[in-house]
Amino acid sequence: MRVLFLADVESKKYYDFFDKNDFKDIDLIISCGDLKADYLTYLATMSGVEVAYVHGNHDKRYDEKPPEGCICIEDKIFTYKGVRFLGLGGSMRYKPGAQQYTEEEMRKRIKKLKHQIYFRKGVDVLVTHSPARGLNDGEDLCHMGFDCFNEFLSKYHPKYFVHGHVHMNYGRNVPRVTQVGETQVINAYEKYILDIET
Repeated sequence: MRVLFLADVESKKYYDFFDKNDFKDIDLIISCGDLKADYLTYLATMSGVEVAYVHGNHDKRYDEKPPEGCICIEDKIFTYKGVRFLGLGGSMRYKPGAQQYTEEEMRKRIKKLKHQIYFRKGVDVLVTHSPARGLNDGEDLCHMGFDCFNEFLSKYHPKYFVHGHVHMNYGRNVPRVTQVGETQVINAYEKYILDIET
């Protein structure tokens, strides 16, 4: 199965220069957050591919106008063609506002999912907006990752952990892909295509 992950910035390739042929081998599109609702609606409509998403820290506008024809996978396991995706959007709380969590709040979100994870016999892909602490995150509170994501990787060993939030144009030498134990960690900034065995 081929999944197109998107995050943080609308790709001109898929928006300004849209070509339906770019999606002929794509089975699923997943947004890792901070993308305009209109962009996701456009992709769902024009590509004919199922679109799922988690919230980024700037996605408060989804409350008034969520992406149409798209599936929110926040706090649940979404299974597509036998692959189990678990969605946990938002960032570290750095100011008052929606889609921001303290470390303890994010840990509680994960704890509430333990029964879903047990009954689904695990998770194949962890989909978040923020990275894990110490895995190519930032030192400022806004871009700091969550320790509980590291705990999740250690406990559940998903094959993939795909996140956004860390812009690859910040001038830092941020790797796109990192291996942590059994898990491949991927920064989905703008766009990333992943082939997953089903």
